[in-house]
Amino acid sequence: MCGRYTLATPVKALAEEFGVVGPLPDVPPSYNVAPTQEVAVVLVEGGERRLEMLRWGLIPSWADDPQIGSRMINARSETVSEKPSFRGAFRKRRCLIPADGFYEWQRTDNGKQPYHIHANDGSPFAFAGLWESWSGDGEEIRSCTILTTEANEVVGEVHHRMPVIVAPEDYETWLDPDLHEADWLTPLLTPYPSEALEAYPVSRFVNNPSNNDERCLEPAA
Repeated sequence: MCGRYTLATPVKALAEEFGVVGPLPDVPPSYNVAPTQEVAVVLVEGGERRLEMLRWGLIPSWADDPQIGSRMINARSETVSEKPSFRGAFRKRRCLIPADGFYEWQRTDNGKQPYHIHANDGSPFAFAGLWESWSGDGEEIRSCTILTTEANEVVGEVHHRMPVIVAPEDYETWLDPDLHEADWLTPLLTPYPSEALEAYPVSRFVNNPSNNDERCLEPAA
């Protein structure tokens, strides 16, 4: 799964990296992005890429209670085209979720040890995501989820699953709302190349989602 990640890249750099247009939201640096928070998302509306802030935890449009989103922070890529909660968004509302690293926890004899996984060149990347719009009680909530897949060799040393990272050359295909067929999309939902990522153990300071500063990235003692 993917339950925490980092995004400290300045918003103007994100706009350039992902080719977004229009007004840019305030995206403060976060070293411990957690579910139910507002997160930066690249999506296509009106034929243009936009950078928007959406709630992490997808709320299906048909849901009676928006709290269901807290249980839908991830979607398994192997079944995303079939699950009622995700299949509509998979066909029509795909997005990119920028990050510059993510955390996974390894089970040890002394409890779970967090690791930070990042691109070995330090550059930002994008998770494959889905987004949805929910309306109820006089409010509208836009929300998103991160797709996951089997871990590659680097992440597999820590956890058996990892977020789907979309290669830059596939951004246009993933975001294209006119592409509906799973045959075009599922080939993109594979483990990211191991040689492009690095992982190292970090302090358990990151375990508390209220801790959100550079100490989250400090190597474990």
